Amino acid sequence: MHWYLVHTKPKQEKCALQNLEQQGYQCYLPMLREEKVRHENICIVENPLFPRYLFVRLGLGPTAKSWQPIRSTKGVSRLVTFGTEPARIDDGLIEGLRAQESAHNTHPLSLFAQGQSVRLTRGAFAGIEGIYQMADGERRAMVLIEFLSKPIRVSIPVGHLVRVI
Repeated sequence: MHWYLVHTKPKQEKCALQNLEQQGYQCYLPMLREEKVRHENICIVENPLFPRYLFVRLGLGPTAKSWQPIRSTKGVSRLVTFGTEPARIDDGLIEGLRAQESAHNTHPLSLFAQGQSVRLTRGAFAGIEGIYQMADGERRAMVLIEFLSKPIRVSIPVGHLVRVI
């Protein structure tokens, strides 16, 4: 048994995963939890670590489960190949991904990091850049801005901030 790579249709990784598992295939879809702003609130969402890809464990030989149904599974685009050979994935890579996923799922990726440059998009300070300090509750953030040549801390709704890259 080895791991192989499946290419899915756009935004159908979970659909392909569910349909492959219902057919008896062992699959793995690494997910990444991260903070996003939705309706001016911070919420935690789960997205595939590798959009449009998932892993499936398949065997070789006459007693192994057939590979043919994979191509016609709802949500699946194709089995990734190099020439005519399916793209085989090392077991160590899968174990490493699982370890990283479990470590990150306890602490989702933060939307903003302390010291990061942000721009205020609305309100009295719209267009001003500042330095993100910390979360100030679920809906607000403390930002350090320069106003009248002095640094001041302001509490801003999280939905009014964007990262400066």
